[in-house]
Amino acid sequence: MSKVICYPRCCKPSAYEDGTFYFEVFSTPEENLTNVGHVGVQILKEMHRSQIHPSVPAFDFLMIALGVVSADKAVLRSECADGWTRQIELTVYVHQYNKWLQEKKQLEEMLRFLTGDFWTIYFEKLDTPIYPEKDYPLRSNDCVCLLSGGMDSLVGAIDLHEEGRNPLFLSQIVRGDADHQRAYAAAVGEDNLCQWSNNVKKHGRTENSTRARSIIFFAYALLASYGIDYNEVGRKEIIVPENGYISLNIPLNRMRIGSLSTKTTHPVYMRMLQNIWDDLDLKVDLVLPYKYKTKGEVLVECKNQEMMRSLIFGSTSCGKYQRHGLRHCGECVPCLVRRAAFLKAGLEDDTENGYCVELLKGSNSQDVAVATMACIEVQNYGIERFIKSALSFCDLTERIEYLGVVSRGVEEMRMLLIEHDVL
Repeated sequence: MSKVICYPRCCKPSAYEDGTFYFEVFSTPEENLTNVGHVGVQILKEMHRSQIHPSVPAFDFLMIALGVVSADKAVLRSECADGWTRQIELTVYVHQYNKWLQEKKQLEEMLRFLTGDFWTIYFEKLDTPIYPEKDYPLRSNDCVCLLSGGMDSLVGAIDLHEEGRNPLFLSQIVRGDADHQRAYAAAVGEDNLCQWSNNVKKHGRTENSTRARSIIFFAYALLASYGIDYNEVGRKEIIVPENGYISLNIPLNRMRIGSLSTKTTHPVYMRMLQNIWDDLDLKVDLVLPYKYKTKGEVLVECKNQEMMRSLIFGSTSCGKYQRHGLRHCGECVPCLVRRAAFLKAGLEDDTENGYCVELLKGSNSQDVAVATMACIEVQNYGIERFIKSALSFCDLTERIEYLGVVSRGVEEMRMLLIEHDVL
């Protein structure tokens, strides 16, 4: 069991135990110890700059999310018995202690699904309020929309604008994406972007799998929702523009089952998160407009093709983008899905800085190999055999929709591989 304790300065431990990871939230620790790091140092300033005044439960969710991403970075999978599955004991401080005790089991189950690890969450009560108390006037925006700098989020921004919506965009600052995030937001409005970071810092090695990374994105979006008013039915919307094929992220082979495939916007995770927010009476809805579309269909059906085509090639898809000097590798699964989407949309792929690997034929990438085998399996045995039990979470109607998304997504991939003489 790996222990992680996340605390604000007012709750600083009297002693620091060896073998436990500590993270001070919202400030840099005074102690210079190898097992003491920090997280979220800038977020209070960023909230103030964006004039956001959250509710107490939303601020508590932020502190929980900061604790989760800290633990996700601190505990190394390679040091676990099976080289992957971790047992994490996380302690976080919250204002509404009793409320969060009621959510403990559901929160642990959600994190178990999201990261594939065993989580035990302990709550400590914050007796001294630390959430921002200054009130601000509400913005004129009518929804919050995640803006990652990727293809889907760009199309999401464009489509909302074309529908007459006025979104407040929420971005996480990532090296290589920040300028594009600002450009995309500016293309459809002004003064409409909250661009925040979590900045997890620790001594020594960090875990790079980061299966929990999306929880802080949603925590930030929840905070941003307190900058806008409720709609006519007394709710607020957080738009999550992610295509259904990537959300489901069906394992391409048996070696990628479970948490070996990311679940950052998986329907099960989204449902669990929504349930927790509903239990807390936050009156905020997660809306996934592209959940039944492939990435290619998102491009084809974009409501302003001219604007999309002028911006889309600066978007980022690659999971190894920073490792390759801010270039797409061209052969990981996200890159393959990206390239297949351009082909589906009939767009000549003019991705900024090109791909490290332009030609897929002869590639020694495992991702290209498993994508090829997946296409062959679907062609020979049908989509049902490929999916296996991956859609067991949904009812019959939803299953039909998702089955179609996966089938069409694999077909987009197959056409790309044929284009490159791999198939």
